[in-house]
Amino acid sequence: MAVYGGVRQRDAGPGGCIPSLSDDEEELSSEIYLSVLVHNGKLGLSFYDSRDYTLHYMPDTVDNSDLLLLEKVVQEVCPSVLITSAKQERSMAQFIKTVSASSDYKPEIVLYPNVDFGLEVSKQRLLSAHLPSLPPSITEKERLPYLSSCLPFDCTLMLRSVGALLKCLDRRRVGVELEDNSVGVPIFQFQIYTLKDVVHVDRDTYSVLQIFKSEPHPSVYKLQSGEKEGLSLYGILNLCKCKFGSKLLRQWFLRPTRDLTVLSRRQEVVRFFTSPRNSDALHTLQGCLRNVRSIPTLLHRMSLSHTKISDWQCLYKTVYSAVCIRDTVRSLPQSIQLFQEISDTFTDDLFYIASLISKVVDFEGSLAENRFTIKPNVDPAIDEKKRRMMGLSDFLTDVARKELENLDPRIPSCCVIYIPLIGFLLSVPRLPCMVQKEDFEIEGLDFMFLSEERLHYRSQRTKELDDMLGDLHCDIRDMETAVMTQLQAAVLQRGGVLYAVLRLAAELDCLMALAQASQEHGYCSPAMCPRGRLSLTQARHPLLELCSPVFVANPLLSSETEGKVKVLTGPNSSGKSIYLKQVGLIVFMALIGSDVPAKEAEIGLIDSIFTRMHSRESVSLGLSTFMIDLNQMAYALNNCTGNSLVLIDEFGKGTNTTLETAVDGDELVFLYQLREGVCQSSFAANIATLAGLPQAVVHRGVEVSELYRAGKAIKRIDQPSTEEHTGRCLKVVEKFLSLDLDDPSVDLQLYMKKELLPSVGELL
Repeated sequence: MAVYGGVRQRDAGPGGCIPSLSDDEEELSSEIYLSVLVHNGKLGLSFYDSRDYTLHYMPDTVDNSDLLLLEKVVQEVCPSVLITSAKQERSMAQFIKTVSASSDYKPEIVLYPNVDFGLEVSKQRLLSAHLPSLPPSITEKERLPYLSSCLPFDCTLMLRSVGALLKCLDRRRVGVELEDNSVGVPIFQFQIYTLKDVVHVDRDTYSVLQIFKSEPHPSVYKLQSGEKEGLSLYGILNLCKCKFGSKLLRQWFLRPTRDLTVLSRRQEVVRFFTSPRNSDALHTLQGCLRNVRSIPTLLHRMSLSHTKISDWQCLYKTVYSAVCIRDTVRSLPQSIQLFQEISDTFTDDLFYIASLISKVVDFEGSLAENRFTIKPNVDPAIDEKKRRMMGLSDFLTDVARKELENLDPRIPSCCVIYIPLIGFLLSVPRLPCMVQKEDFEIEGLDFMFLSEERLHYRSQRTKELDDMLGDLHCDIRDMETAVMTQLQAAVLQRGGVLYAVLRLAAELDCLMALAQASQEHGYCSPAMCPRGRLSLTQARHPLLELCSPVFVANPLLSSETEGKVKVLTGPNSSGKSIYLKQVGLIVFMALIGSDVPAKEAEIGLIDSIFTRMHSRESVSLGLSTFMIDLNQMAYALNNCTGNSLVLIDEFGKGTNTTLETAVDGDELVFLYQLREGVCQSSFAANIATLAGLPQAVVHRGVEVSELYRAGKAIKRIDQPSTEEHTGRCLKVVEKFLSLDLDDPSVDLQLYMKKELLPSVGELL
């Protein structure tokens, strides 16, 4: 089966002819059931092709909030049935709504309860699935190692989607509609599914190559929830200045591409910024990117009218920085595609939003009052009310002076205050005689409340002020909120350009980070070619060279003419594993658009990277370490193609290429240089000495090894001398001869068990 752009081609029948089918038969034969599960930004899926009875699966993959990866899968696979959980995240619900509203393509949507996507339920369905390629007598315990070599059981979302998929197939009796119910839906093979031009890298490869490596945060305040990136490829290349740049770079790491158009787009930007003459532009743009904030979060709060003054500050900085980025990029060569897109996409809407926020929002006043306030000359009605509020203090002082003339002479002072939502009140100090509530009553005043030894009343004059001035504070607040709503609407109308800013700014941030890393570590730009060729000159390990004061670079040449299979031999600690990982990391770096640690590099496009280096623990599978290693090999061999890179360490032996060493006297010196030929010795004794084993143990090991090679007997060195051994034998014989066999009281069996046999055992 081949898939090209969503069009499925039937395999040719005997003689190379494609059998003719009716329209109904063709539609039935090409039914595809796709099961999808989305959780916490990750996507797991599997689908069943009823034409060739193959179950395809895609390992758990990070997707964005718009599920663009899932959208691309649906476009390529074109499923007739889409299965998902009734308990959905918002992104999945929106995706289903969009698919259902499409007029061109509408798959059947099947919703199952979330319990049908349970992990244990899914495992049991998979173990009991009808697999015609296996013998009928095979037990469930025997099925587990086979299935674990076909599917990665640690991809829980994918495994859960398989469980729901199998349920749907069994319910609908796909392909076995006319058979007895005891006949299950057949699964002839399992195949890994990767999107077109996306390079598949399994989880073991990410681990052993140290592409990612999380470790506990060193801060005591973040021990429970905090993690930081350790020494990893992502850690040394992630020099992004904004959070969304780091997030996009992680997505590139999780989805390396073999699309030459995408790689060329990235490489031309990296090459531009690695040039020393463009360092000023690099630093200017990175300074602007530091102020780019979470635009989706800001726009979401605006749509709900939940914005704070800090949100307006972040938006203003983001838009202002975007304008600076645009102006800087427009001075750069527009022949570079990304620069041209930024120049065209960062429109004058950004300047309009920035100037509008600058003219309307009073940031100093907003911070002082902890609410949204506007600048003068925005709304005349608001300005008038604010002028009244500003002159209110002197006016209220005059009112209080007149009110004091009408009060009891015992009251020494009073003041008129304004309280939002309550209005104007007359405030007087509490007199010593005012003990009970009845004592608070004053003729002509309405008592309101007591606060901090001051009595608050409403007088005729304060009532007149309420009618004349109204609730000024609340009126101003309501009117400024209305202005904020209008400002939010103006920003939201131009939300499209803000999302474009985020997308292109994140891409620019990633590429400048790769360029900066290339400058700092002395990388070169690889030449990408579509054919399967890998040529490296003076290649280095990108992580180890940071930890080692001296690193020996080595070449690699792999092609159809030079041979694609390379076998390394050499003693322990000579650098074989480092060399293998070095090759894998360099190829991976090229597939994300990065420069690579080498003097020169020509890298052909591959479709997947597999490794068998470290044994991963899997207690839940109940498999031995050796069986897990076999599963890793089977997984690689079952899914690799002629365009795959497979790295195998310590699994089988061969001779072709060797890592050079030298012996200086009795000391072994590693040269870490690759040479053609065969390593004639493992240098086990030298390695053992370097590892710190006692010299007596090392000498004995060499002695035993020489005896074994010569085919001679290996004797124990803790045995006694010949004379001592002869003396012990004589004592055993004398003890036996002294036994009186005619004595009826002698128990011969007891004597043999307790006396004679232990002595013989010591001699043997």
